[in-house]
Amino acid sequence: MKVITLNKPGEWKSSEAPIPTKNLGKDEVLVKVKKIGVCGTDLHAFKGSQPFFSYPRILGHELAVEVVEIGNEVKNVAIGDLCCVEPYYNDIEGQAVRRGKTNCGEHLKVLGVHVDGGMQEYFTYPSKFLHKSATLSPDQLVLIEPLAIGYHAVDRAQITANDIVLVIGAGPIGLSVALFAKLSNARVIAMDVDENKLKKCKAITGITDTLMATENTLADLTTLLNGDLPTIIIDATGNSASMMNTFNLVAAGGTIVFVGLFLGDVTFNDPNFHKKELTLKASRAAMSEDFDKIIKLMETGKIDTQLFITHRINFDQVTSEFEKLYAYGGDLVKAVIDLN
Repeated sequence: MKVITLNKPGEWKSSEAPIPTKNLGKDEVLVKVKKIGVCGTDLHAFKGSQPFFSYPRILGHELAVEVVEIGNEVKNVAIGDLCCVEPYYNDIEGQAVRRGKTNCGEHLKVLGVHVDGGMQEYFTYPSKFLHKSATLSPDQLVLIEPLAIGYHAVDRAQITANDIVLVIGAGPIGLSVALFAKLSNARVIAMDVDENKLKKCKAITGITDTLMATENTLADLTTLLNGDLPTIIIDATGNSASMMNTFNLVAAGGTIVFVGLFLGDVTFNDPNFHKKELTLKASRAAMSEDFDKIIKLMETGKIDTQLFITHRINFDQVTSEFEKLYAYGGDLVKAVIDLN
């Protein structure tokens, strides 16, 4: 089988390896990779700017796969099933996991980041981390994991129909946040520095309110909202200035959720924070049940993802075509690597 490894920033290696069919564990499955979504993590890793990352590494954690072999105690999937992959697991059960917070365990591993991922034609994986669908296509299944990031952030925010939600950042994660926030029947506003991204956001999510991020954002928000401010802000930028400015943009009694991260410190004015009695939350990865909930929403047609995939690369062309993705700017929403 073919394996593509990122040896170091900017350097791919394509190699052949045997299909790992021997010594399949009783609760493991052998899967054939059908689609790989390109995440911001992958783009940062290629450029050498991804935190908590080591080389060489087989990238790929947004995956649609087909089950081709199962261990003798596997019950949740069968040979031939199409599935998405939950790419996070805890090899040591720490305090957070014991409390049900499996998404932020102290020993969390992520495929394609801490351990080798899906840029290979076949790999083995514990069956409990596969989520099957009888009706969704590989193109839909490959989007489940990035959608789950947004779903979990919205769940953390505890949005009600009476809220005004500002989603900052209209990249793939921000789009998924807006998509699920809209299901709560709250008023949702998307903000970004890129007008083209905001146009795509409207087309993909169906929200009507968008705002360009400028030095006059506070005034623009109060004008748009007739003197009010957002009661919930979900920042998906990973930009320090944007994240720290949320404390100025949120309404008193409001909630801020940080989805994106950066390597540095978040600082804010404590009297302002206390005066407003704000709630600040982080959102990391997703929960296992989020994957199944999103599959049901997609199967019943409650969310539509057909405009998410904007670019494609054949697996055989990754080493030569991957770097071209950086040139697309705001036109790139989600690139998918297709395996024949």
